[in-house]
Amino acid sequence: MTYRDAIREAIRKALQADDRVFLMGEDVGRYGGCYAVSKGLLAEFGPERIRDTPLSESAFVGAGIGASLGGMRPIVEIMTCNFSLLALDQIVNNAATFLHMSGGQFNVPVVIRMATGGGRQLAAQHSHSLEGWYAHIPGIKVLAPATLEDAHGMLLTALRDPDPVLIFENALLYNMEGELAADAGPIEIDHARVRRPGRDISVITYGNSLWKALEAAKVLGEKGIEAEVVDLRTLRPLDDRTLVESVSRTHRALIVDEGWRSGGISAEVSARLMEQALYDLDAPVERLCGAEVPMPYAAHMEAAAIPQVATISAAVERVVASHG
Repeated sequence: MTYRDAIREAIRKALQADDRVFLMGEDVGRYGGCYAVSKGLLAEFGPERIRDTPLSESAFVGAGIGASLGGMRPIVEIMTCNFSLLALDQIVNNAATFLHMSGGQFNVPVVIRMATGGGRQLAAQHSHSLEGWYAHIPGIKVLAPATLEDAHGMLLTALRDPDPVLIFENALLYNMEGELAADAGPIEIDHARVRRPGRDISVITYGNSLWKALEAAKVLGEKGIEAEVVDLRTLRPLDDRTLVESVSRTHRALIVDEGWRSGGISAEVSARLMEQALYDLDAPVERLCGAEVPMPYAAHMEAAAIPQVATISAAVERVVASHG
């Protein structure tokens, strides 16, 4: 199956298992979802469970928050993370703070899914990676599944969480094919995972950049450089322990992040490694991030603005060579 199939199957399982669960968002019903994730679900579950919404992110995200306060378990789909900015007040000032502002009386068990990332020639209003912004906000969890297992299982786990969970799905992954166990279910979301062991450098990343990092590690292995690849999986809260343990083995780190460098998630990871693993490092932590420009439309410029296999390989070689 594909990544989108894995998400659809998780939504289907959740709808079948719990009458409180419903999906809402732009074009999720008759159209089947902007990325075809919900294709076929309207016919299977009906318009009460698969709800098309007006083109008003603030309105339908607010409705999802209200529904969760009323005892429902909504899955709110926002077409792209750029559009989530229209619902920023609802997410940051309402969903993330309600438990605190109510003195612990009211949880907000809403799950908000959205596409993220560039590489599709959709230009500056549809292509940015803003998950690092949301990772700054207390009161929410921020997930970034890169595999079919995580895309499926993290959603099921998120629906069991009493507090808001945001899931960022890199749009380039929707067509990715793979296998999913027949008995696949909820999975833990608290830990990063080492996707490839290595000894020379830790390449820390998430989302679509994970697959680029793994490909780069394969290329580097042919040159005698063994890169350990760590998948963050969850951006808030970060799993410091796995990151520190990896760096204690390799003594070098490169963080690959499609988002912007200034004030991004790469800066946070770098700071935590400096704070907790300084004496394990044989070199400064390096970062390879998206170019600090609005995402270009032209294919060659867009590719140049995002970390690629070649630029990851070159960065690793530079770090390893320059520090012995």
